[in-house]
Amino acid sequence: MPASAVRIVEVGPRDGLQNIKEPIPTATKVELIRRLEWTGLHTIELTSIVSPRAIPQLSDCQDVLSDQSVERLQADPDRRFPVLVPNLKGLDIAIRYGVREVAVFVSATEGFSRANINCSVEEGIQRARCVAEKAAQYGIAVRGYVSCIFADPYDGPTEPAAVLHCARALLGMGCYEVSLGDTLGVGTPSKVHSLVTYLVENDIPIDQIAGHFHDTYGQGASNVWQAYQCGMRVFDSSVSGLGGCPFAPGAKGNVTTEDLVCMFDNAGIETGVDLSGLIETGTWISERLSRKNASRVQKEICANERLSTTLRHVASERSLGNAPILC
Repeated sequence: MPASAVRIVEVGPRDGLQNIKEPIPTATKVELIRRLEWTGLHTIELTSIVSPRAIPQLSDCQDVLSDQSVERLQADPDRRFPVLVPNLKGLDIAIRYGVREVAVFVSATEGFSRANINCSVEEGIQRARCVAEKAAQYGIAVRGYVSCIFADPYDGPTEPAAVLHCARALLGMGCYEVSLGDTLGVGTPSKVHSLVTYLVENDIPIDQIAGHFHDTYGQGASNVWQAYQCGMRVFDSSVSGLGGCPFAPGAKGNVTTEDLVCMFDNAGIETGVDLSGLIETGTWISERLSRKNASRVQKEICANERLSTTLRHVASERSLGNAPILC
């Protein structure tokens, strides 16, 4: 991969769907995964093996993993299909279904850790370590997440040292990469620059961290671009901006995959993703879920198509002498 290229980690099938209350058919989830893979995305987070009581929407995680088409996708050695697992029980299920990569998560803050996984930060790190160590025994790759890198809905602003502590712990237990999550979407480019600089100055390799930005205040793409300028090359996103966290009140969806791919394409930066296919997939899943598509690129394309249709109609009417001149 060229030094300037980026890798997009599509989290829509897991992070994008987990906060939706209305049950989504397993077939729709599988079809979403298939359509995303067709666009050229090389990393797609499939689901999370969690308690149905905690996240009812993902209670069919084993049905997703046992689907034949998903099993075929996971057999591709050139693609990554991580599955989020919170504990050893979840890992055991992942092993049973032949999962080749799992993700573990910790919170940088105590309040969110208690609300999300009902334990302290240090207890959360220890749980993740147990999963990572056992996964290594089975040759399973492990990716790490750090939540609330800028603020906690219960505790307020997050200290950079707390993020550093979690990133070090995750890398130390064998995670090949750590995704930094702006769970509340309160980050700004200046905050991104400050935190990434701080982490790198404290010996966190830039090529082992990724950006996971939410778009609560419309800063998602700007934060991604700033992180890119700092040297980061891996970014999480969700098709059509699906997402949000059930334990972070008010947090909006992830930055949209369509907007990121368009931004990088326009800058001449390789993503390996087919934008038109991605837009089509975002439109499809938004219609299936009866939800508003958050992609600005999709909205602009639809607006341009409507304008083109109107202008063609006006031109046709004018040729017949039936239309006024537009001013």
